[in-house]
Amino acid sequence: MGLFDDLKNKAVSAVGGAVQHNKKVSVVFPKLPDDLEQFKALPQAQLSNPFDTAALTVLALCFYPKDKELSLAMLDHLRGPRPMSGVDKQFIRDRFMDSDYVPRSYFEGATPANDYTPAEPYTIVVFENPYSYSDQNYAKLFITSGGADSPRYVQLRLAKDGKWYLWEQFLLSGIRQPESSNPWA
Repeated sequence: MGLFDDLKNKAVSAVGGAVQHNKKVSVVFPKLPDDLEQFKALPQAQLSNPFDTAALTVLALCFYPKDKELSLAMLDHLRGPRPMSGVDKQFIRDRFMDSDYVPRSYFEGATPANDYTPAEPYTIVVFENPYSYSDQNYAKLFITSGGADSPRYVQLRLAKDGKWYLWEQFLLSGIRQPESSNPWA
């Protein structure tokens, strides 16, 4: 029996035989890391569950506007045995051309009205839905942006080493502009 089957069985037994996928996890970062070593030292960076990896994806993307190389190194850590390709890096670069505030919008308290300034401690709420584990060894988890009408998702993959790695992220789509950049208000 693989790790994925074990996790699914635990979920089944926890709810009396019926699989329910409505778990919501608040991932809290009391302090943001200053460098890659601090990022890797975060308890969530053990990648022991898909919720932590999803939240760390947001955190890594937040560093891109100020330190592209650090952000990409963080993302590579989250991707594990599948480092970013040139196309992956170009995709991220293109998404940041007009809006560096998008990743911050996933933190609790970050809204267009406060220019996507997150509340402290820095908290990201990650949740699943009934289809989150449709594909074996993959998890599709959702995160709500303070500037979008619907949640965005991150797909994670369970590796042989028991860690959940970033497989794909769909977090960088456009959202409402911060109020400070709205020419009409």
